[in-house]
Amino acid sequence: MDIRPNSNKIVKTKDKRKKSVQSFRSQRFIFLSLTPILSLFILFFAIPIIWGLFLSLFQYNPLQLTSPFIGLENFKELLADDIFVKTLMNTFQFVLVAVTVNIGLTLLIALGINKIKSDFFRNTFRLVYFLPCIAPLAGSAVVWSTIFNSQSGLFNVVLEKMGFEGVMWLTDPTIAMYSIVLMTLWADMGFNIVIFLAGIDSIPETFYEAAVLDGANGWDRFKYVTFPLLNRTTLFVMIMTCLSYFQMFPQFQILTKGEPQNQTRVLALDIYDHAFLYMNMGYASAIATVLFLIILAITIIQLRLGRSKWEY
Repeated sequence: MDIRPNSNKIVKTKDKRKKSVQSFRSQRFIFLSLTPILSLFILFFAIPIIWGLFLSLFQYNPLQLTSPFIGLENFKELLADDIFVKTLMNTFQFVLVAVTVNIGLTLLIALGINKIKSDFFRNTFRLVYFLPCIAPLAGSAVVWSTIFNSQSGLFNVVLEKMGFEGVMWLTDPTIAMYSIVLMTLWADMGFNIVIFLAGIDSIPETFYEAAVLDGANGWDRFKYVTFPLLNRTTLFVMIMTCLSYFQMFPQFQILTKGEPQNQTRVLALDIYDHAFLYMNMGYASAIATVLFLIILAITIIQLRLGRSKWEY
């Protein structure tokens, strides 16, 4: 009597059970690994967003016993608020100028550092540019407030020594925003320089060798090799920088408090003032909701425009 078919069935059954046990163990490991991260995400990200959206529908003041439901009145008030419109325009101006200059400068600096042959000097320059990122942004803003001082600040002292008049860095409505952009770039460029350097180092050398054989000069190698292959790195840098700059607060609070004439008032500062100075947290939550939607929309647009299907 031939018993091999039954033996094959038993072996297949054992294999299926073994694979099922391995799959269960693998899924259990993944579940146990992701649960703490997911819990932190829900606790510190999802719940605050939902709670902020909920508060924006109320006239909420923590010092009052009642918080009447007012629906979309806070958002209607935003549209009629000239200061909010000005604040919104200031925020976009700051992000557009700061992000554009940041990415342009950091890419150029990263390319320059990458050309240095000595590992010691390359690491030294990388460290020097990254050091300001370590310092708290609020502390850096305090230091820069003394540098921007119109009477005894470093910049005006140097200008006067050179025979020029001092500049009202933080009190001139036409200059104040660009002064904050300058301080922000100094404090934040190091991070993007390191990211760009990592992206440049990851490009295979064979592409450059092929370009040289084809007679490409330095500009052609950057235009047709480096820049296209940095597409994903540039996308990451752009998204992270935009997210960061839309939420910038310490330097605006410390350097100008939104002055002069609300020329440096941005959304994050406006949220803080309405929430903790005026105790109008419902209105502040409405502003925060607008900021969240702006960041979400810009991130989605950047991700769609930055799609790439190539690999190397």
